[in-house]
Amino acid sequence: MTRAFRTAAVIGAGTIGLSWATLFAAHGLTVRVSDPRPDLAEAVDEALAAYAPHLAERGLDVTGLAGRVHLAADVTEAVRDADVVQENGPERAGFKKDLFAALAREAPAHALLLSSSSAIPSTAFTGELSDEDAARVLIGHPFNPPHLVPLVEVVPGERTGEDAVLDAVDFYTSVGRTPVVERKEIPGFVGNRLQNALSREAAYLVQEGVVTPADLDKAVINSLGLRWATVGPFLGAHLGGGPGGYRHLVEHIGRSMQRTGAGLGTPSQDKEQEEAQERLIEAVEKAYGSSTYSELTGTRDRRQLAVLAALDSADKEEN
Repeated sequence: MTRAFRTAAVIGAGTIGLSWATLFAAHGLTVRVSDPRPDLAEAVDEALAAYAPHLAERGLDVTGLAGRVHLAADVTEAVRDADVVQENGPERAGFKKDLFAALAREAPAHALLLSSSSAIPSTAFTGELSDEDAARVLIGHPFNPPHLVPLVEVVPGERTGEDAVLDAVDFYTSVGRTPVVERKEIPGFVGNRLQNALSREAAYLVQEGVVTPADLDKAVINSLGLRWATVGPFLGAHLGGGPGGYRHLVEHIGRSMQRTGAGLGTPSQDKEQEEAQERLIEAVEKAYGSSTYSELTGTRDRRQLAVLAALDSADKEEN
């Protein structure tokens, strides 16, 4: 690492912020959390209790975890001594513009200023910052929950300094994440754009009566999800071409796949199609509405931990 990170400020204590706070503390950082919610203390306690077992299962020492997470009265107190700031506020450019002006003003000059924004590039809310402050602002977009899912999309803005990019990669690596640097700003970044493309076709297939929501999920879990957890789309396609690789795949079945792609559908979303949209919502609720949010996330997290453990084991065998 090019620099040391000892203190982190987490601004915004929703699902993402609380997950970040737990992860950072589990890696030994002093964490200060700021959020105007009246139940902040209870929310932090509940998150630590819920997430600590996950991190322990991943091999981290969670002894004394609560002692490293502190509540801040406001943003100024949270960032006062911070080496890194992770913002998790509402997905509104105007809100982030005001907040990052405050962060740049109140945080130490060396502090790295990161946003968990899932769609808004940092250039959209740093236009009024000085060049010096804009140079240390960039996106660090996680996937939910960030204490379990390794990916962090590191997306510099137009005025982000290269040192800040390197520092962000070092920081996320130091807390056990897998940072991927994206060199061009685009709304939604990479992960959400891929997710949205699949989600659009999934919604279309259900609306057209081709498959139920539950069976579509089964199809993904038992095919693409399994494959992509191990190799990703491009390596999967390269292997799908056999010994001839990706070139063979494109040359021999590329045209037929293009014809399929040209026929992809768009789910109904305009006002005239509200009934179709409502039927889709009801179908998803019928599939999963009998379980509570806590039950569903518990199942998700147990399965994600199992996948991570299996990948760890496979990596150790290969090395």
